[in-house]
Amino acid sequence: MRPATARRPPAALNGDWYPRVLPAGIDVSSHLLVTADGSATRGWLYTPPRARSVITVMHPRADASRHYLIPDLLKAGFAVWAQTGRGGGSDLSLVHESALLDIAAGMTFLRGLGFDQIAALGNSGGASLYTFYVQQALRDPAGRVTLTPAGRPSGLDTADLPAPDAVVYLAPHPGQGALLLECIDPSVTDEDDALSVDPALDPFDPANGFAEPPASASYTAEFLQRYRAAQRARVARIDDRARALIERRGAARARHKRSGAAADLRLSTHMPVVTVHRTDADPRTVDLSLDPSDRRYGSVFGVRPDVTNYGLVGFGRTTTPEAWLSTWSGLSSNAEMARTAPEMTLPCLVVEYTGDNCVFPAQVRAIHDALGAADKTHVRVRGDHFGGPLQDDGPEASGQAGTVVTGWLRDRLG
Repeated sequence: MRPATARRPPAALNGDWYPRVLPAGIDVSSHLLVTADGSATRGWLYTPPRARSVITVMHPRADASRHYLIPDLLKAGFAVWAQTGRGGGSDLSLVHESALLDIAAGMTFLRGLGFDQIAALGNSGGASLYTFYVQQALRDPAGRVTLTPAGRPSGLDTADLPAPDAVVYLAPHPGQGALLLECIDPSVTDEDDALSVDPALDPFDPANGFAEPPASASYTAEFLQRYRAAQRARVARIDDRARALIERRGAARARHKRSGAAADLRLSTHMPVVTVHRTDADPRTVDLSLDPSDRRYGSVFGVRPDVTNYGLVGFGRTTTPEAWLSTWSGLSSNAEMARTAPEMTLPCLVVEYTGDNCVFPAQVRAIHDALGAADKTHVRVRGDHFGGPLQDDGPEASGQAGTVVTGWLRDRLG
């Protein structure tokens, strides 16, 4: 089935493209692709004249169509495929195994256009997404993941998964679940009460070492050991809850097949939502002595995690049970770099931002060291998680990152 295609004048996208503008003469087209399992994924293709290589960028949750490195990549002569998965930027029902089928549709589309080489740009959560994809793509189909963590057939063992030729990691983190595992608040005592707190585990209690800015918190090793263990225990409890909801639905479906009861039909089609309170509580965001870097006090959600932790924002706040297990569980997800990175044998570039308050130096080193590639490079750029400056009047890190990335890609792709 041919993809649906639409075009819009490149001028419509010029001008306001933070922090730079698109170069002139770029052909811009949008495409709707059908995946191997009959779903749909969308993307924008930016093509400079005579481009022979293309860079594909996708994030499991965010819209990549205006990624800040696109202008740099285009100026360097690379085409760019900016893709959005079937969830349209939402992680409510994001199953990573299904997202790989979205990537595969994009890869197949790009190979069909005749590009000589394809490189993947994995930014933040896109890093673990593409690493999971490459792991599965390089495996024999019989060795691929056949079931999601919820027990549903993945479709990966029967799908065509074209591999890229190289991968760029930009501010990579160890996986959605691995990330949440270290920023979920383990002091929550009741999953149905967002304000419930165990004082002995409260990271924002001065008795445990917390301090408001401009001072830095200071946690003891004993507290942190208990805290990290309690985080794992909370995630395990949420896993159990998610599996119980999935089993309840499956049991109702089986009963309905036997009895045809309307009550069982309703329960079998009901899709519950797992709500996870307070997920902005990584001690490293407020204790700057932990894994020290150039970062400022605070998290990616705000300068006061003790406040934002109780607000609306945060990772994995509302998901279906299957999406929780596949994406946000640091105990159950298949899309963790610790599991997938050793099978990443393609040439790799890792760009670390030194003031990142979402991903910390030890995590980036672990990612780089775990990559199975013989050709891998680690470059550190002074900036925050989004490529912004560390001072209000400082230079944008995104410009330097663009120079590093395009230079490395020229050396590998030509």
